[in-house]
Amino acid sequence: MKVLIENTADTLQIDKKNWTKVKFGAVAIQQKISVDRDKTDLTFYVKGEHMGSQDLHLREWGELTDEYLGPAFIRYFEKDDILYGSRRTYLRKVVIAPFEGITSNTTLVIKANEKIIDKRLLPFVMMSEGFTDHSIKNSKGSVNPYINWKDLANYEFLLPPKAEQARLAELLWAMDEVIEKEKLVIDMTKKLKKSKLKETFKKENCRKLKIGSISESLDNKRIPIKSSIRTNGEYPYYGASGIVDYVSDFIFDEEILLISEDGENLVSRNLPIAYSVDEKCWVNNHAHVLKIIKGSRYLVKEYFNFSNISDFIASGTRPKLNKGVLMEMPIYLPFEGDDIKYERELLAIDASKSNCDEKLVSSQSLQKSLINQIF
Repeated sequence: MKVLIENTADTLQIDKKNWTKVKFGAVAIQQKISVDRDKTDLTFYVKGEHMGSQDLHLREWGELTDEYLGPAFIRYFEKDDILYGSRRTYLRKVVIAPFEGITSNTTLVIKANEKIIDKRLLPFVMMSEGFTDHSIKNSKGSVNPYINWKDLANYEFLLPPKAEQARLAELLWAMDEVIEKEKLVIDMTKKLKKSKLKETFKKENCRKLKIGSISESLDNKRIPIKSSIRTNGEYPYYGASGIVDYVSDFIFDEEILLISEDGENLVSRNLPIAYSVDEKCWVNNHAHVLKIIKGSRYLVKEYFNFSNISDFIASGTRPKLNKGVLMEMPIYLPFEGDDIKYERELLAIDASKSNCDEKLVSSQSLQKSLINQIF
């Protein structure tokens, strides 16, 4: 199916001479039904944070018993309604509700006017560059810009006849199906990697070592540079959570392992805390620099990114992994001989995921191209 879609994208010839210019307010109807939360049987609510950027599918939501919701959460939506984040519209938060529930009054609830537009097509109109540009340009406020319905309803675009709408809707949803399948494969690959990491670092399969016995600290070579005096260049400038800038010079030119020294990410783990670096680079004083002298640098990196090291983190206003603690920290690595096998298996999973990621990016780019060719 994907090959067919790709060929369609390359040869898509759209004759718009019979298309009609319409206003968004003519094809979309705002829903403003309010809910008394003390007297409702509804179960679910949707926050702006639940809505993904450039993703028509709702993947997170809450239950009304979960937490206190402010008075703004009064807007009712039905299954298949479109939820649109009216604040910071450059994020393109457009999702199709998979159930009925409530949301805040800053989320616009929209139905298609099916007398004029195929309802399957309306979400893609709202994902187009033209719609987003209009929304951004007509937003009010500087800190947390928002657009109101009246201004959104004035957006104009060309709409094909009903029969052609159905054909285009089928094409766009077929592309969406490809993307969803690719995301599913990526999710399965992540689960496979997690399972393999559990097996790799299972204590009975490993030898207990100290970080200091397998590595040399190069922290004394680090040099922080204030942003105000950095000179832009080609060399990555690393901090606690990866690359933070690019500079005109480097201080490391060897295979090293960077481990976060401080920062909230040591606790939240939203990003990796260990990075292998094989290129010329600069490192500031927020990342420890290790040269692995015994064993696999890759497995050490994977151990840090997989394992819970909270017992070694100094608490405070800014969590910190001190150098002395790091070098004395125990690490569990597979027995010699097994380490090569585990590294090979993990690297194969990494390669598979990287391939899947590339396919997903390509498909999303193709979807965006199709939407903008049509609208």
